Amino acid sequence: MLQCGQLLQGRYQLQEKLKNSRSKQTWLAVDCTHQTTCVIVKVLFFSNVTEWEELKLFERQAQVLQQISHPQIPQYRDVFWLEAQSPAYVLVQEYIPGVSLQQWQQQCLSESQIRQIATQVLHILIYLHELHPPVIHRDIKPSNLIWSNDEKVYLVDFGAVQNQDTYLGETFTVVGTCGYTPLEQFGGKAVAASDLYALGATLIHLLTGTSPADLPQYNLHFQFAELVNCSPSLLSWLQKMTEPVTEKRFGCARQALAALESGIIVNTAVVNHSGKGGLFDASIGVPEEIQGWNWGAFLLAPFWLISNRVWIGLLSWVPLVGFWMAIALGAKGNEWAWKSRRWQSIEHFQQHQKRWAIAGIISGIAVNLVFWHLGILFLASMLL
Repeated sequence: MLQCGQLLQGRYQLQEKLKNSRSKQTWLAVDCTHQTTCVIVKVLFFSNVTEWEELKLFERQAQVLQQISHPQIPQYRDVFWLEAQSPAYVLVQEYIPGVSLQQWQQQCLSESQIRQIATQVLHILIYLHELHPPVIHRDIKPSNLIWSNDEKVYLVDFGAVQNQDTYLGETFTVVGTCGYTPLEQFGGKAVAASDLYALGATLIHLLTGTSPADLPQYNLHFQFAELVNCSPSLLSWLQKMTEPVTEKRFGCARQALAALESGIIVNTAVVNHSGKGGLFDASIGVPEEIQGWNWGAFLLAPFWLISNRVWIGLLSWVPLVGFWMAIALGAKGNEWAWKSRRWQSIEHFQQHQKRWAIAGIISGIAVNLVFWHLGILFLASMLL
């Protein structure tokens, strides 16, 4: 294991061990190339008990940090392999002098302090969630928020980070902290609203002085109203942030920030905008959870359009035009189907589209080949 005063990579001199676990250590160190510069050194040791999931998360953290740049996220500095008695993977980041909000857990913060913290963290989440691909932190909690000496809030520890690429292409690793993690994340389906839930739970903790895991609950809702003295607008805002059902929360960090700054009492009821019509009406909201490519609409366009009542899809029956319409339905099918037909819930919509996707994968390719071939023959007969 590493020792205080040890020099890594001929550059980083370890000063103080901040965290220590079975396979990980976090150190405060000095960058000897800049004598006054302190850095955070995170080390993942390899042994017979090291899990590959730990390595994947550690590597993902390094990759994401290299690609992001925000004034309230500690900057990436270096990454390297350490060849020693126990090989290790090392990540170096900017050090932020200050205290974690975890150190404030025994005191209740004022409403103005809560609003200040919420506003700063939401600005960070707006940046992360609007990246391409979006970045989901997945572990927002008091210990991962640093109140710096310049009175700014920094978001740290991206060890559980997820981006859209991992969401689409990998087996999910369930991460998070009890009390701050929403149900959908335990199911491996973290979305932007999952970070909003964690932030809401963190703010409730700071407002009440009680961990969310220790708060009484009713139907998975935190019961904290009687424990706080705050405005009705902030109370309703926190309740909406921590709704157990994803679709009842704010759709994005930008929307949550606007509601917080408005000072109005937000409605926590589900607003189902499906079936309102107007395929090209941008004012009709489409839930983030259903956005993306629709395989059923692409592979079985001539039939999918009837079940989902997307009548513009009738163009898929037109020779030659049909192929391009199928591509359009694949790209916009989820949005158009949501607007064209009334759905009971997001889950109802997802189950319906999943069945079409399965049918499309099984038989859609063959069906489309027949349709496109007939279209070409029809066009050829018209020209001859």
